[in-house]
Amino acid sequence: MNPTSKSATLLILIALLTACVPARKYEELQSRYKSTQESETAALAKAQTAEAAMKEQSASVEDLTKRKANLERDTTIQGTSLRNMTVQYDKINKLNTELLEKYNALLAGESSENRKLLTDLEATRLRLQRQEDSLSALARSLGDREAKLADLQKELAAKDAAMKSLKDRVSAALAGFEGKGLTVTQKDGKIYVNLDNKLLFKSGSTVVESEGKQALGSLGKAIENEKDLAILVEGHTDTDKIAPGSSMKDNWDLSVLRATSVVRILQESSRIDPKRITAGGRGEYVPVDPADKAKNRRIEVILAPDLAALYKLVQD
Repeated sequence: MNPTSKSATLLILIALLTACVPARKYEELQSRYKSTQESETAALAKAQTAEAAMKEQSASVEDLTKRKANLERDTTIQGTSLRNMTVQYDKINKLNTELLEKYNALLAGESSENRKLLTDLEATRLRLQRQEDSLSALARSLGDREAKLADLQKELAAKDAAMKSLKDRVSAALAGFEGKGLTVTQKDGKIYVNLDNKLLFKSGSTVVESEGKQALGSLGKAIENEKDLAILVEGHTDTDKIAPGSSMKDNWDLSVLRATSVVRILQESSRIDPKRITAGGRGEYVPVDPADKAKNRRIEVILAPDLAALYKLVQD
């Protein structure tokens, strides 16, 4: 059979198959395609929200650190001022005593010169009183700042200790998976649980494999009772393009859908409050190692403490 005859036969076969597809089946496929498109749109919106939330939290941590540094600097300056003024106060107090003695000695006199001296002495006494009041106010202010700084340092130490304890518990819960593409680290006051794609997904898939489900279930159980913990699940891909014909448009879609798959498993396997968890996709744009694609294909679960109490402490 020549090529022309083959093409004609193929066209006739396709036409016959198309004619055999029921209208209801066609409508069902159309509906599923529309649903998939809507899911992609919602997932991308969540990704944008997650990225904005992460930027806001990073700005919050930076602002908190700056406020703490300013508070420590102001406390040091006021402490130096208080010590200097205390020395001056001792001198002023001694002078005040001498002036009072002279004042009492002059009470018996009635000359105009004595009355002038008395007036000057009274003015000096009032001036000294105002300086003493200012010194007392500064001491109170310094005491308040020192107490606030102590509270802030205590709260920061408590947060660090709590996150260290949580990191130890998470590491213990996931000990069986470390070395299989899972690591747990603590930095910048947060805990990062990094899961390589080889533990979670097959190439191009958004379905979590059985061993990955076990790891996520153990993680969910380890953190479900942490009521003041924000949980961000980030999907990351390499730079390879999405295969033609896929329902996903690009690596943004793939990273978001993988993150939402992980979030669902965390929720299904634990009692984590959905309000505390966010899914986001970063696509190919935050690589761990640009020269190693395997390292870049990953899910990061970022555990961050609630900073509201610390913000309250550093309010002016």
